[in-house]
Amino acid sequence: MGLPEKDLDFLVETVSPETRDKIRLKQIIREDRDIRNCYVGDEKVFQRLMDEEETFLKISPILFFEILLRKAAQDLERAKYTVEKSRNMKIPIFDTQEVVGLLNREDLLLYLADMLSSFTRVESYVIPVKVREGIWERIRFNDLDILSLIQFSQLVEDEHRLGFYKRIADICLFIMGIFPDYAERDYRYPFSGQVRPHVRGKLRISPEDYAEEGQKFYKLAAEHPYAKEMHLEEIFWALHRHFQKAKKPLNFIADHYLQYRRDKFFG
Repeated sequence: MGLPEKDLDFLVETVSPETRDKIRLKQIIREDRDIRNCYVGDEKVFQRLMDEEETFLKISPILFFEILLRKAAQDLERAKYTVEKSRNMKIPIFDTQEVVGLLNREDLLLYLADMLSSFTRVESYVIPVKVREGIWERIRFNDLDILSLIQFSQLVEDEHRLGFYKRIADICLFIMGIFPDYAERDYRYPFSGQVRPHVRGKLRISPEDYAEEGQKFYKLAAEHPYAKEMHLEEIFWALHRHFQKAKKPLNFIADHYLQYRRDKFFG
């Protein structure tokens, strides 16, 4: 819930530019959760994000996505249905109340904001892997490489697996929420609908597989003993049980707020 100074400055100058004692106002926003959320959810804040191209550079990525998620909750509250896209059609689903109910969970909304912000920069890693006795091989991968992450999650000790489980599940939710068209296009040819052939070093993952793996790894994360210690157990269970609904506010953000600018925000 804490906001860095630049985020507080942005909120105050956007919502209350006439305030004389800005230091005191920023302190109030820090200390009062309801006032904080009112400022973050203010329509003027959202409009500034949409109108000013460089706003993304002025505030933290977490605040940027929290603003979009709170706006999505407001807009979905007024919507009659959400839209599910198949390869050939769009299907209206009357589940907006359930979707908004998820976003009304403060812990879940902030988790999603933090998750989205984690994809603004993709990190690369090199991990030594034991090939055979006395022989180690250094393997390079990035933290958007779901297949490598699944492989490594099986190699590390159980105490280190929670981070892998979380990231794998988050990738699945991120792809199906923000880039579902990529998942479909990467798996099938757009006109014929035929599955693209596997190429060496690259396995094709279907949209259905992303959803299935996402639910699976959120469940594994929820069951990990460290999840409870980190106060993430209930969030992981909610995302496991409601994966299809959890991706819908992300779909809404991608379609209505980010549109053709998605590549600008994510690494």
